[in-house]
Amino acid sequence: MPRLAVSLEFTKELGALARPVRRDAVVAVRRFLHNSPAGPTPERVRNARDPRVFTLRLSDRYRGVVLRQRDVYWLVAILPDAEAWTYAQRHRFTVNPAIGVIEVWDAEALERIEPALRRSSAGSARRLYGHICDTDMFSIGIDAQLLPLLRLMSTDAHLAAVEPLLPESQFAPLSALAQGGSLAEAWRELDGCRCILADVIDTDDVATALLRTPGKAAFAADRIELDRILTVPDWCTFLYAPQHTYSNWETYDQPALITGGAGTGKTIIALHRAAHLARHGTGPVLLATFSQVLVNELATKLDMIIDDEVVRKRVEVTNVDRLAYRIVAEHEGRAPTLVGDVAKLWQEAAGSRFGAAFLLREWEQVILSQNLRSLEEYLAAERPGTGTQLSPELKTNVWRAVEHVVGQLRASGRRTLLQLVSEAADLLGQATGDMLGDQAPGREPYKHIVVDEAQDLHPAQWRLLRAAVPPGPNDLFVVGDPHQRMFDTRAALAGMGIPVRRFHLKISHRLPHEILSFGVRLRGGGPVDGLAEGVSEMYGYRSLQHGPRPMVRGYLSPEAEIAGLLAHVSEWLEDGVPPNQVAVAARTVELVRTARAALRAAGIEVKVTMLHGMKGLEFRRVAVIGVADGIVPAPEQLTPASEDPTARAHDLQRERGLLYVACTRANELLYVSYSGRASPFLPT
Repeated sequence: MPRLAVSLEFTKELGALARPVRRDAVVAVRRFLHNSPAGPTPERVRNARDPRVFTLRLSDRYRGVVLRQRDVYWLVAILPDAEAWTYAQRHRFTVNPAIGVIEVWDAEALERIEPALRRSSAGSARRLYGHICDTDMFSIGIDAQLLPLLRLMSTDAHLAAVEPLLPESQFAPLSALAQGGSLAEAWRELDGCRCILADVIDTDDVATALLRTPGKAAFAADRIELDRILTVPDWCTFLYAPQHTYSNWETYDQPALITGGAGTGKTIIALHRAAHLARHGTGPVLLATFSQVLVNELATKLDMIIDDEVVRKRVEVTNVDRLAYRIVAEHEGRAPTLVGDVAKLWQEAAGSRFGAAFLLREWEQVILSQNLRSLEEYLAAERPGTGTQLSPELKTNVWRAVEHVVGQLRASGRRTLLQLVSEAADLLGQATGDMLGDQAPGREPYKHIVVDEAQDLHPAQWRLLRAAVPPGPNDLFVVGDPHQRMFDTRAALAGMGIPVRRFHLKISHRLPHEILSFGVRLRGGGPVDGLAEGVSEMYGYRSLQHGPRPMVRGYLSPEAEIAGLLAHVSEWLEDGVPPNQVAVAARTVELVRTARAALRAAGIEVKVTMLHGMKGLEFRRVAVIGVADGIVPAPEQLTPASEDPTARAHDLQRERGLLYVACTRANELLYVSYSGRASPFLPT
């Protein structure tokens, strides 16, 4: 029997085929795997740049392109006959000599670009890599056939022109050198392209190289494994090097923090880390996030990754508020009563000296955030993230106003969610020692906790999570992106007893470059205070794929804007995009209702939601409407500059973050519209 590996591109191309063609192709691959006489036979390719490339007839007018070495066959692509032959002729395959990963080259395209590159650099004596000798180039894995082309390059633009044609393991170190980096820095970039260390690298050993490249290849030993690879979503099987490394690392000696922009695979890492801990850990695992909608998404995806019921039961998926609710309910022997809107209470407490919004923010972002229990503690506490100074007298007045509201809630037997979380953290912190033994069998702590969307958790929620898992190896694994923060929560984990080791993701595998670039400019691209000490920046954040530029359309009236939305969504559906792969988002409830009603009247059923509702979701095409001045940013969500200029700046960044999150949910095409004057957030 052949040893069969399947590429990520093969699964994507297979999924895009018509159902009858896809069915025939799957049957053919199964037969080939089992060496059936009825299975396809490898056919040699004339004039191939790599003699190890063959094709397999998998369906009527469709062929698979395979790389063959002895009994190993790697299914690289499935294409119409003529395209398959062309692909097989123009590509070559290598094993990177420095890190041992598989590399795919469009050799014909590189050959064609050489004359233009020679002409472009003829008038310049400067050479981009003139200061790097061949030996040093080879030491960072640069391919010998690429080297003559590199010697022609005189500007960064030359490297950018060939980037789409280069394997990432070639481009990453070359980019570092082009930016003035040292060989050591180039090696660090190259090191980020591998996830399995190798003492000895055999550049003729394709099978081992495929095993070292889980983002490109997955082996199928039998039909069950093959069908799983071909049917489950790609992220269940194929992990890029950083994703594989971080999710499968054997032991983190301290809490780990993974940050990265939209599309870098943070949630995928969190899911696979939870699965890894369930399979190899020593106790119950909690996969936590901040909203119940995301909990349902995570649970569904985790079911796809873990097919062993016993292992799956070791992972609990919940949001932090529900965890707090359960802890308090178990302690008190009854379900706690939560309060909905507390605005009236804060208005009563405000009087003439403070605004109700100011008092609420002070309570949540200073007092509950730092778990202050007395006036003395509050008087001594700093107030990070605020731009107004409070005298001891004013602080005393604030404390009395807070006491009034808390007293009213206590008298009515009600609590806010943040109060509940804070109480649960106290209860769990006091009892963790006992719960490690057999004294409280109904309330077990977790051995491992994985946190997704960490940027939106409040400090009180972090205190609860810290109390829910005993400190030790692999205790806390955290993923998040401060640039996607949707709530006014800014917390450095080290200040809450969670000293993290931080890792950063730079490559978006989901977003095309055009949407990514638009999103970065929309977000502002500047630094924000992050989950770790200091700030997080978007410098170096990039994509490996290209697509259409986002469409930004302005209309004279709201009615014309809705008509434009209907026209574009109708066109998308006519193009064959499934309705569940289309989403419409807006900032206000009124706009959401208007868009939903108009689409339904036209017989169109797609997801229509507010910007908040797009968090954690992905769609092929997204329309974000109503991005007009006076709507985005939402005026009612902005603190007056006269009251607190720092808080207003944070509010504006939060509003930018909302729009950034919604726009970066589009994997293929983004449409943004407004009527009247455009939002000041939109890039010019």
